[in-house]
Amino acid sequence: MRALSHLISIAMLGLMAGLPSVANAQASKTPTPTTAPTTKVEPMDINSATKEQLMTLEGIGEARSVAIIKHRPYKGKNELVDKSVLTQAVYDKIKDHIIAKQK
Repeated sequence: MRALSHLISIAMLGLMAGLPSVANAQASKTPTPTTAPTTKVEPMDINSATKEQLMTLEGIGEARSVAIIKHRPYKGKNELVDKSVLTQAVYDKIKDHIIAKQK
């Protein structure tokens, strides 16, 4: 019985000796941000953007950027669909990233 008590005491001391290092390791961890910082990006003007700039938009390649330029000027960005320059699906992907400025 005495040997068992002695073994339990040694085991408890061993566990307690390891706790401070675990606590210190957890305390020293730097919390990581859950969201990336946001940067405000101005919408691209479809009436003045270059072909290369238009091609940076999702779903816009060389042919679509040429078509956008060919059908200028636009009174509103929705004219990309109205004039059949873009499909509704492609327009939906980029509509929050474009504007149609008026002169």
